[in-house]
Amino acid sequence: QVQLVESGGGLVQAGGSLRLSCAASGRTLSGVAMGWFRQAPGKDRAFVAAINWSGAATTYADSVKGRFTISRDNSNNTMYLQMNSLKPGDTAVYYCAAAEIGALTRNYYDMNYWGKGTLVTVSS
Repeated sequence: QVQLVESGGGLVQAGGSLRLSCAASGRTLSGVAMGWFRQAPGKDRAFVAAINWSGAATTYADSVKGRFTISRDNSNNTMYLQMNSLKPGDTAVYYCAAAEIGALTRNYYDMNYWGKGTLVTVSS
């Protein structure tokens, strides 16, 4: 079975930076799209960023454009989310996900594999 494990979450002050990692095991995910989603307390899970199979194409939620950068290292079977200029509104559990298609997608229903999440808390 494919397993995705997030890491890098923690407590950071507003304006700070954090880098999340998502390590995949079970099989190589170099041929599929991947993405990041987040869920704040009392809210539904929301799209954050996605990347196509090669890393050449990316897309972001409007709320994080210009602040977050998604990337991947297919040789290491790992995806990253660099988060800069963090705001209290970014506080959430962040989940990585992998699809079974290679094309860029923002849809949760295209994601067949999910990690258990890592908590990011941004203080004022």
